[in-house]
Formats: sequence, C-alpha cells, structure tokens
Amino acid sequence: MQNAQTPRSQTPKFHVYIGDIKPDSVLIAWGTTAGDNTIGRTSPSHGPAVVKINGRDYPAEKNWLRIGGLAPDRDYPYEVWLRENKIGGGAVRTFPAQSRRLVFLVIGDYGNGDEAQRHIARAMTEVVEQRRAAGDPVRFILTTGDNIYANTVFGLPVSQTGDRDLHWGRKFFDPYAWLLSGVPFYPVLGNHDGNESEAAGDLGAYLDNFFFAGDNPARFYRFQFGGLVDFFALDTTSNVQPGVDPPGFGKESKQFQWLLESLRASKAPWKIAYFHHPPFTGGPRHPPRLYQLQHIVDALGEYGVQVVFTGHEHNLQFSLRSKETRGVQYVVTGAAGELRGDDIRRGLTASQIASWSNQRHYLMVEIEDRVLRITPLSDVGVRVRDHDGASVGMPLRIER
Repeated sequence: MQNAQTPRSQTPKFHVYIGDIKPDSVLIAWGTTAGDNTIGRTSPSHGPAVVKINGRDYPAEKNWLRIGGLAPDRDYPYEVWLRENKIGGGAVRTFPAQSRRLVFLVIGDYGNGDEAQRHIARAMTEVVEQRRAAGDPVRFILTTGDNIYANTVFGLPVSQTGDRDLHWGRKFFDPYAWLLSGVPFYPVLGNHDGNESEAAGDLGAYLDNFFFAGDNPARFYRFQFGGLVDFFALDTTSNVQPGVDPPGFGKESKQFQWLLESLRASKAPWKIAYFHHPPFTGGPRHPPRLYQLQHIVDALGEYGVQVVFTGHEHNLQFSLRSKETRGVQYVVTGAAGELRGDDIRRGLTASQIASWSNQRHYLMVEIEDRVLRITPLSDVGVRVRDHDGASVGMPLRIER
C-alpha cells in the first residue's frame, strides 16, 4: 500500500479499536481512514503514542500495541494519546482462562455503508451496552465475510472497493465505532473482499486492518474461549493476493490439512466453524456450494462441530440437522447490510433448510455449559418462518 499524506490544515479523525483479546492481554490499534495506509498493522506511525491502561502508561512505536500482564476476565478502561492529544479510548474486558458461559454476535454481508447497515449497527450497539451494564458482556463479533462492498452502478462494482483505508471509514470504522472500542471483530473473507468479485487490493487491506485472533494476518485461523469453545475460521474464496499463493480449500489444500489437524487436536466441548459460502442454502441467488465443500462438511461432522455460520446469501436460513448436514446446524446469516427479500419457501426442504427470514438482522449466540441458543435480532422484530410460512419460535436451541 502507499502512504497517504493528510494536509496540515486538516485534523484527521482517529479510530481506536480492539484487535484481539486473550486472558492476559489485549491488542489496541488506532489510525485514520484519510488515505491509503493510515490504519492497520503496517501503517506508518502517526507519531509517539501512549496507551494508558491498568494504571500504567505504555509507549507505542507503531499504530497498535499488545498490552500484556493483565488479569483474566476483568474490565480495563483505557485511553490512547498521540503526542499530547487524547485520540480515543474505551473499556475492554479480558477473556476468562476458564468459562462455562459465552455470548457473542455474528454478522455477514454487511459493509455497504448505507443507512440499513447503520440501523443494524446501532441495534448491535444497544444490545452490547445493555449486556455490559448487566454484567453479562458480549465478548466478540464474528463476521461471515463481505466485510467491505464496492459502490456499484447497475449492480457492477465501480469504486471504493475496500482496497484503500479511505473506503473503510463509512463502511466499517464509523458504523461500529463504539463496538470496536470494546470488542474485537474476528472476520473471514468473502468474495467481495478480493478479486473473486472486486479488486485484488481489497485482500491486502483486509489482512492489514483486522488483527484476527493473534498477531499475524490470516486467511484461516483458530481461536478458543475459556476452554469452552474452539472456533475455526475458514477461507472458501478464490481471492488471490499478488505474489502470494492462495491457500485453497480443496481436499489436498494446505488449509484443509490444517483443518483436519486442528479438529483432531481440539478438546473443547463446543466446536464452531464459520466461512462465507454456504454448503446448504435455498437461495434465491446463489446455489449451495456442497459440491465444492463436501469434504469440509464431512470433516466438520466427523469431528464433532455442532454449529457452522456462513454468509453469501443475503437473508437468514437455518438448516435441518440431517444425514446430509452430518447432524451439524448450519446457519446462513448474510443480511447485516445487504438484503434479498425474495420468498424462498419452495426450495427449502430440497436444500436442507428448515426455516428462514428475509429481513436484515444480526445474530446473538449464547452458550451456557451444554446449551447453545441463537437469536436473530434487528432494529425491528425478526420473524422466522418454516416452508409453510408458519412462524418458528426463537431462539434456536442446540444441546450437546
């Protein structure tokens, strides 16, 4: 990426965000969306910075810093100062070392910068605020891809694809500003996050601006929470980064071999995978990708994954838990910004889909020991229906 210069007469708006959390550390990042490489892992320093947290001042040479030596499951207010100016802050809670409870959110196909996206973002903010005040905090947000969309004309991407930080302000950092100051986003790639559908440079910006569950850019990765859940984030796209071989997701790919090894090594009672392209979907626009992903579906079922979140189709769909799905609960959640309002009831059963909704939404997921609950939420009520059009009660409950 190229470095962009901000005119001296202008004071850029700084964004401060949580990149990652562990039981004993947090990663805090900051920057602007004023140009090409003004925020993220490799952005040139905006100047001498100090992070104030846990009663100490931590100097930072880069535009991000991991602060260690923290206690598990504890709230830490923090501030970020650049030279002599406070540019942001918030409160972050470290993960517990061991836990029997977890609450997190899931969004997909969201980063279009329109008013609908902002409505959902505000609804998410209210819920996170309420749960924090009640002492039962939302710990992080998963995304199922298509994190930044291009501006389109007649459905074709024409500008602001996400290959420059300038595009990320209106479509990511502004709508989720308060959320980002307290909880990390753990994303996966969608087709609109690279040259599968848009620009090759989108992938580089994605890998730079997110910090994932660790300190390295990752197209696929694993993280765990409190010994309760192992999460497996996969890349099912064909996006290509210039000069870098893509990991692939076929049966002989490096990614699939990593997945098998990671699933075998997992001792967590709950296992959750998430990726962009759904193996099971009733449409209306995209066909199911089972023909490409059968080996992944088989592996997830064989090694005891209970739930899989996907996106790509711009609605909400809950699968059957059948022989075809290997007993796994698949969820399509691709309408946190984008939406297709078509009625898909005719093809539900043949597609292994039990219920659906054609409303914009996000998901709240709660795990308490042996029970997992999935609740679709929005700025208005979400109605989930079966193939006959009858309402289906929520939350969806899964027991292990």
